[in-house]
Amino acid sequence: MEPEREGTERHPRKVRERRQAPNKLVGAAEAMKAGWDLEESQPEAKKARLSTILFTDNCEVSHDQLCELLKYAVLGKSNVPKPSWCQLFHQNHLNNVVVFVLQGMSQLHFYRFYLEFGCLRKAFRHKFRLPPPSSDFLADVVGLQTEQRAGDLPKTMEEPLPSNAKAAINLQDDPIIQKYGSKKVGLTRCLLTKEEMRTFHFPLQGFPDCENFLLTKCNGSIADNSPLFGLDCEMCLTSKGRELTRISLVAEGGCCVMDELVKPENKILDYLTSFSGITKKILNPVTTKLKDVQRQLKALLPPDAVLVGHSLDLDLRALKMIHPYVIDTSLLYVREQGRRFKLKFLAKVILGKDIQCPDRLGHDATEDARTILELAEYFLKHGPKKIAELNLEALANHQEIQAAGQEPKNTAEVLQHPNTSVLECLDSVGQKLLFLTRETDAGELPSSRNCQTIKCLSNKEVLEQARVEIPLFPFSIVQFSFKAFSPVLTEEMNKRMRIKWTEISTVYAGPFSKNCNLRALKRLFKSFGPVQSMTFVLETRQPHLCIQYEVLEAAQLAIESLDGILVDGICIKVQRPVTELTLDCDTLVNELEGDSENQGSIYLSGVSETFKEQLLQEPRLFLGLEAVILPKDLKSGKQKKYCFLKFKSFGSAQQALNILTGKDWKLKGRHALTPRHLHAWLRGLPPESTRLPGLRVVPPPFEQEALQTLKLDHPKVAAWRWSRKIGKLYNSLCPGTLCLILLPGTKSTHGSLSGLGLMGIKEEEESTGPGLCS
Repeated sequence: MEPEREGTERHPRKVRERRQAPNKLVGAAEAMKAGWDLEESQPEAKKARLSTILFTDNCEVSHDQLCELLKYAVLGKSNVPKPSWCQLFHQNHLNNVVVFVLQGMSQLHFYRFYLEFGCLRKAFRHKFRLPPPSSDFLADVVGLQTEQRAGDLPKTMEEPLPSNAKAAINLQDDPIIQKYGSKKVGLTRCLLTKEEMRTFHFPLQGFPDCENFLLTKCNGSIADNSPLFGLDCEMCLTSKGRELTRISLVAEGGCCVMDELVKPENKILDYLTSFSGITKKILNPVTTKLKDVQRQLKALLPPDAVLVGHSLDLDLRALKMIHPYVIDTSLLYVREQGRRFKLKFLAKVILGKDIQCPDRLGHDATEDARTILELAEYFLKHGPKKIAELNLEALANHQEIQAAGQEPKNTAEVLQHPNTSVLECLDSVGQKLLFLTRETDAGELPSSRNCQTIKCLSNKEVLEQARVEIPLFPFSIVQFSFKAFSPVLTEEMNKRMRIKWTEISTVYAGPFSKNCNLRALKRLFKSFGPVQSMTFVLETRQPHLCIQYEVLEAAQLAIESLDGILVDGICIKVQRPVTELTLDCDTLVNELEGDSENQGSIYLSGVSETFKEQLLQEPRLFLGLEAVILPKDLKSGKQKKYCFLKFKSFGSAQQALNILTGKDWKLKGRHALTPRHLHAWLRGLPPESTRLPGLRVVPPPFEQEALQTLKLDHPKVAAWRWSRKIGKLYNSLCPGTLCLILLPGTKSTHGSLSGLGLMGIKEEEESTGPGLCS
């Protein structure tokens, strides 16, 4: 049944006069009809909530994954697949969705001014990394900048292109010509560079999110006559995210050399049949596991094999394999503004083939793999100029105009499509989206029947309008704009963040006797956690030790455990180096410990390789235990001697900490200070300089001057002011509001900064209790 569209054309300013309570995004009655379980069909007893654990690679959430969550929040599980990276329980009890976008800000801003962002980090338990933004962040996340996205390819693609589009062809402006030139190129020129693979999130050796990935044996030299293999994978949604269900590999000439169904390791939540063609009946008798196809693929590929795929990074991540030589046809056929052509579109326009036909159940992985290979071969045979002359961008735009004029035959099928935007989902249930932004940042937004855009003169006016307008809409996007860091300041901030983290993870201990047992001292300090370096300091009258730990928790535990104790009859002091970067360290540690994301997490040192098995035999520790995080050494792959345990509540975590640090377990531990995404981000920062702990770094003169004059547009002041203002606005939202704070990151010719997301659902007690930032 198609959702009703009652009230679609109602103007929000007329609604304001009525001051009625906002409708729920999907009514409880409709949810029950769609097959919700009995537990979720009792609105008076349930509240919408998010899972404690995020199922993300390297703690990073892609823009497509964000879109998954927002579509699910709007429509629920009866209409769209569940998000692959988190769990949203009792979606039918959501009242509103509000997304705050802080343009110009990044993860570097958040942790450089961590104390200033106090209101936001205390309010939101969930934090996750975002990749650097594309040219149009809001279009990627909600489809805001485009009225319609391309749907199924029209059957009449042979219709002539409008004459004005043909005349507009300028080969020099075509992005394919700009990247490859007009002459034919060899195979090696089409390979993605390591930097491109890093940018587009391909699995790479040595990266923390690829610790358990298997390397192919391909280490031979690549030439223009190296063999090409087309690869396509199908996935399903499991309790741990997306997992492989089918792999097809096609060699040159079109011969299929591998086509295997794969049984996922974890419980399947959604077979994604409309895309994969895989059903429970098909997969039930399958016994092949991921490790089996990994072994088979590794044996099949010659040393100089080149894998060709369409969005190949997703396939390799599903395979959990690393391959150095790749061609991605979604990037080979370059499109404007970082967008990508669909495989179905390229197959029709370039090869004249109809694939992924609507009368079939799902995609044919072998057919897709063969098509991908043919597209790469066509590019190599005919060259960039031939491709550019087709004017793919105009053809795609012409197709979108055609598709926009056609009413979808099956609303449910359209909504299930992964490229359906949030804006289209809202339209399908007769809801309007509110977009508040500064006039200078709005650009040329197309009119849309279900998007109310309000342009403001300043961030202050955006905030004032938000207070009035947000209660009137089920879905709101509020965009603030801030001046991004300059390249010079960005480089300086990155360097200082790395140095600061090194210094607060370093301790000096002493004095010690000149006859002290150095081996025993090293063993003592290593018992608190992984040590990166330990050196004797002989500049003082009596020897001291300088210990640099790998994690902040280890350094803090050493200070708390050893400061003031007697060693060989001498009272030692254990402290951090004192520099301008560690002056507020005690405050920072206290704030980190009180961070909502760290509540319920504990750090333990001294764990063995059998710790997990021992934990399973201790039922007292399973009360509220949600995750066991066991870091591994990136080089050796061995488990490190520390871990993090995450519990549902602080009380459960404290109880477990008391047991695990007691006489039976003899582990050292404390409450956690650093969330997972922070570890991942710090590993990605540029290496620290050779500065020794304790030496002073002078801030850039312009930053020093700005702080002295306390200019309101200085990033430190802006972080403090707007964290409080947005925190107060969040505190005023109605209960049951899903709220996201997005710091999209920045991208320029000087480099990219990854973003950060914060997420939470407004609770009843928050609206009645004291203000977050009063």
